[in-house]
Amino acid sequence: MSPALLDGVRVLDMTNVLSGPFAGYQLALMGADVIKLEVPGTGDLARQLGADPQLSSENLGVSFLAQNAGKRSVTLNLKKKRGGEVFARLVAEADVLLENFRPGVLERLGFGWDRLREINPRLVYCALSGFGADGPMRERPAYDQVIQGLSGTMSITGTPDTAPLRVGYPFCDSIGGIAAAFAVASALLRQHRTGEGARLDVSMLDATLTSMGWIISDYLIAGREPMPMGNENRTSAPSGTFDTADGKLNIAANKQEQFEALCAVLDQRELITDPRFVTREARKTNRDTLRKELEKTLRTKSAEDWDAVLVPAGVPAAPVLTVPQALSSPQVKHRRLTHRVPAPALNGRELTLLGSAAHVDGESLAPSGPPPRLGEHTDEVLQTLGYTPDDIARLREEGAV
Repeated sequence: MSPALLDGVRVLDMTNVLSGPFAGYQLALMGADVIKLEVPGTGDLARQLGADPQLSSENLGVSFLAQNAGKRSVTLNLKKKRGGEVFARLVAEADVLLENFRPGVLERLGFGWDRLREINPRLVYCALSGFGADGPMRERPAYDQVIQGLSGTMSITGTPDTAPLRVGYPFCDSIGGIAAAFAVASALLRQHRTGEGARLDVSMLDATLTSMGWIISDYLIAGREPMPMGNENRTSAPSGTFDTADGKLNIAANKQEQFEALCAVLDQRELITDPRFVTREARKTNRDTLRKELEKTLRTKSAEDWDAVLVPAGVPAAPVLTVPQALSSPQVKHRRLTHRVPAPALNGRELTLLGSAAHVDGESLAPSGPPPRLGEHTDEVLQTLGYTPDDIARLREEGAV
């Protein structure tokens, strides 16, 4: 059985930079035919972003390559009348339209929801924005760091001395993209069952807040305002990051039996009956003192040495790794999370790209092809819509594609 769960689904991806392209990439990994619609000449801004200046100068920036593999690129100028006509044909043949403009942009171009639904009643239209389609902040530009600050994420990241602190990667963009991809997949199920389309309004701010369920429930239900705790786990102790002889070790002894097993491995059994640590609540109250006691022993061996004895004893633990170390770990390699993809546009060079977090029928999902050059598939896609080579040439002369 093919692992391409969305085989036969056509997605028009009008998104730019990160959150939207990330959503489109998740759909492409699941087998959808994702047609990336880009502005002629410039395309997705991410084509100019990333750590390799040479690639950025060629409109193949690392940031673009990371989440656009397997998509087909078509250039299209909706500000031109003929460009709008091409877009209408594309919409008529599509299952999904995904965009991350500011609210109202597509409507001002003549393709609001009513018009889209008139062209294709089955269309799943997903608008992903920073704040959603309505509300007092709907018109504001959204960047990941802005959303991190407005969601409260930064206020609980770091220690009391370092907070507010940004999470070390574009977390809000990513969680917004995942929320959009999930909403699209859900709407496709209804489309398949009933033939009915859907208008999906996904907010990065909403997505970030909903991902903070436990933290927010502390406030909404228990009345406790979340505070930054560094690497500590607010629900338990000892549960956090500890110093060893050569680096950091995460330990999550959240259960009583795990705490007792930890003390036994460290040969500090006296801590089990110490009144300061005898119960979960006592350990939370005295977490700093408990840490100091445990680190007296933990500092005598390396993080890997402790990992080798704690896990077999039933204590959840693992060294804190760098990104290169994580990617080269036996577990990540076994799961085949990264994939080598030939990239003809890069003079035959191969790219190593991340695949899907999900395995389907035992298979790791890899990109179906390389990231596209700007407009690489314009002729190919337009010909499927009935345009002749002469038609396409005229569209180019007019600046429509």
